[in-house]
Amino acid sequence: MSGHTKGIICIILAAIGFSLMSFFVRLAGDLPTMEKAFFRNFVALIVAVFVLIGNKTSIAVPKGAGWPMFFRCFLGSTALIANFYAIDRIGLADSNMLNKLSPFFAILVSIPLLKEKPKAFDIISTVIAFIGALLIIRPTQSFTLVPSLIGLYGGFGAGTAYACVRLLGRKNVKSTVIVFYFSSFSCLLTLPFFIIQFEPMTWTQLLILMAAGVSATLGQFGITNAYKFAPAKDISVFDYTQVIFAALWAMIFFDEIPVPLSIAGYIIIIGIAVVRWWKGK
Repeated sequence: MSGHTKGIICIILAAIGFSLMSFFVRLAGDLPTMEKAFFRNFVALIVAVFVLIGNKTSIAVPKGAGWPMFFRCFLGSTALIANFYAIDRIGLADSNMLNKLSPFFAILVSIPLLKEKPKAFDIISTVIAFIGALLIIRPTQSFTLVPSLIGLYGGFGAGTAYACVRLLGRKNVKSTVIVFYFSSFSCLLTLPFFIIQFEPMTWTQLLILMAAGVSATLGQFGITNAYKFAPAKDISVFDYTQVIFAALWAMIFFDEIPVPLSIAGYIIIIGIAVVRWWKGK
């Protein structure tokens, strides 16, 4: 099986995992964002530790991989928190769509980080994608503007973090090691807020958050392996299936029907992603 095919399979599994994570985070109800984020990362950390022990894998970071690992952890963690914040305050599909701007941010970040010079088409497609994002954000609606902008940062942070994952892959850092450091960093970052803002949970909420953690773990391992197996330009279009899954969960379980402007934004962003992938092929 080629690296390209493995990348596609991994990124679709990641899309399913992350869409279910968003669904469970929303289903958990009115709990603090940091509390939800902590449980999401804690489950992934436990899984990563067991995998590392089972495979007797060293967590040592190769020389020169320290700073991309830090930025992968910091930007990925803050992006995750931003995404969780947006999930609780705007539509499930909308928040997922804003997060899926990450491949376009990855293009911009890859210029200084990976020394990849974008072509004119790359720049034009990025501008068109942001136009689609504006239709989803709808700046005139002040009530959802702040959560939407925070959700937009989630896309930026994730895109930059995935560019760092690609760089770490070049330095032969194992996927499980990347997930371990990311989950550890996220747990340490959210733990103080989790303790200060802790709200008692029902057993049902606890089980739902554990399910969110398991789903996120599937997504995390999937996306980490996907961007190690193949370049973003070849497989990123398949990441947009997450929005379709998220929209389905939202319509079935929360009766959320996207407004026409949001649907137009989805079509623009997914459409330009498909065109980018086809042109890249």
